[in-house]
Order: sequence, then C-alpha cells, then structure tokens
Amino acid sequence: MCLILMAYEMKPEYPLIVAANRDEFYRRPTRAAHYWEDAPHLLGGRDLQSRGTWMGISQTGRFAALTNYRDPANVKPDAPSRGELVKGLLVHDRPVAEGLRRIQPEGERYNGFNLIAGDERRFYYYSNRGNDIEPLFPGIYGLSNHLLDTPWPKVERSLFRFREEIRKKAIDVESLFEILGDRTQPPDELLPETGMGLEWERILSPAFIVSQTYGTRSSTVILKKESGRWDFHERTFIPDREGGLAEETRSFVL
Repeated sequence: MCLILMAYEMKPEYPLIVAANRDEFYRRPTRAAHYWEDAPHLLGGRDLQSRGTWMGISQTGRFAALTNYRDPANVKPDAPSRGELVKGLLVHDRPVAEGLRRIQPEGERYNGFNLIAGDERRFYYYSNRGNDIEPLFPGIYGLSNHLLDTPWPKVERSLFRFREEIRKKAIDVESLFEILGDRTQPPDELLPETGMGLEWERILSPAFIVSQTYGTRSSTVILKKESGRWDFHERTFIPDREGGLAEETRSFVL
C-alpha cells in the first residue's frame, strides 16, 4: 500500500475502518482479492511475483498492511520481499505483537517499510526506519511512504476528508472510495524531497496516482463491525488501450 487511512475504535459500531491505496508498477503481476488456496482463512490480493501481499484480513480477526518507505538512495536490490511480512503476520496464529517482535531483529534485511497490524487484542505500528514497535491507541491515522502521520500533502488532505466521513452517522463506502480516488496535485513547494526528483515527486503526490508505467492499482475499504463481521471492498484499476483505467469492484463478508 502507499496510502492507508485508519480509524481505530472511533465509532462503537465500527471498531476499525480502513481506506487504502496500493500503488505499483503496472507490469508487476497481481491477483485481485481472494481467499488464498494455500491459506484459505486469509483474504487479500496477492503479488504473483513474490507471492506475498500488501494488505489482508483473516477469519481469525487479524489485519495487516504495509507501505514502502521511500528512500531511493538506500535500495537493496537483493532484499527479500516485504509482502512476505504481511503474509506471515496473517497466516501464523501467534499474537501479532509477538509476530512483530520476530520481524524486528531482521528488519534491516529489507528495504524500508511500514507495518500496521492487529488482532483481537491490540493494534501496532512498526517501521524498520523508525524505532520500536508502537501500540496504537484509539484515533485516526494516516500513513504513506514515510513514517506514521508524516504530514505529506496527500496524507493531510486525505485525512481531513476521512475525518469528515467518520464524523457522519453512517459510513458510506463510495464516499471513502472517492477520497482514495482524489487526483489533486499539490503545489511544488509542499512536495516532500525524497530523492526521486521533482517530476516523480509530482507524479507520486496525489492520493490516486496515474502515469505511463506506475500508478494506483487498487483501492480497498475495510469495515470491521461491532459484531465482529468484516466487510471487505476492493476496486482494481487496469490501464486500457485508450489511456484510461478499467475498473472492477468486488466485495466480501467475513
């Protein structure tokens, strides 16, 4: 994922609300959200190149999601896939906090990443570019390709609109998809300087990214209800021959 908006224990009827975008090169093979054949209790998309995932939920009440930490000067070409970290947190039955503690000593083997993960006990944030594993408290959070709640323009703009939606009595899934689909381009003076160069900083700055080779591949809205039921909605985007994006939406209930 490259943008995660999360409301944790902010509405009694929805203990968890997540709206997130996954940005990736169009050429990277991907399968849309499904129940995995080799892990039938896991629901999420799958990276067919490395066999991991960027975000998923499980029938045991787990959630995990990952964003890359943008640091082009320190990319390790032979680093293991970060998607394996999300997969491991969802597949194993150990507490999520223990799973993160197992990842922590190995964190430097990977390129930069952020993880948000939780189970019925607690939710946590961990980055191998940050410090310790941080327990999350009830609140609204935004995460892109830097540390949690770093005020990049896409995060600030998306969080403002997300908070407005969370304040409403009813949660509207389409309104959350609209926030994720925002292509607003911030002014150059507000762009972060991550070493990508100005042209790419501009391309990567909206919530929803479009370019010739790289862009938002999917948007996902997840609602965990007070009853324990999960509603999972995914909208995928595929470039067509006319230069547009074909859309497909699928929904699941756990």
